[in-house]
Amino acid sequence: MTSVGCCGIDGALVGALAIPVGMQVISRYTDILPVYLWTEELSTFIFVWVVMIGSAIAVWDGSHFDVRVLPDAIKPGWRLLQKGIALGFVLIFAVLFAWYGIDYAKFGFIQHSVMMRANLMITYISVPIAGTLWALFAGYRLYEAVVEYRQSSEVTP
Repeated sequence: MTSVGCCGIDGALVGALAIPVGMQVISRYTDILPVYLWTEELSTFIFVWVVMIGSAIAVWDGSHFDVRVLPDAIKPGWRLLQKGIALGFVLIFAVLFAWYGIDYAKFGFIQHSVMMRANLMITYISVPIAGTLWALFAGYRLYEAVVEYRQSSEVTP
């Protein structure tokens, strides 16, 4: 799955999120709709998925959160080291999210939401899926950094 596929899914989820949120707003401030309590749960479930898929898109695009303690390196070797450290930490946390997220999703399988009575695994499974996507995308970005280093070291004697 590429960034385009993830962006399409995320865009569709944001569009779907507008429906229950719109219903909440209309029901609270008008008498057109009755107050539906399940819309708040559905909004939360969709929002969790939007965040998890959005974070995977950020890793793919390289726009994920990282702290720049040092300025960007000029030499290719140091630049590879900087990217490698940042992506290495992303990979570590991605593997942790994917690994422990499986147990988290199993825990969600035995629970149900209060209003909708939906199985919470629907939401909890987003954690290991996001971790897997982070690992794949960060691994690919690390591969790209190595290729960039090799190409720059071939050009520069």
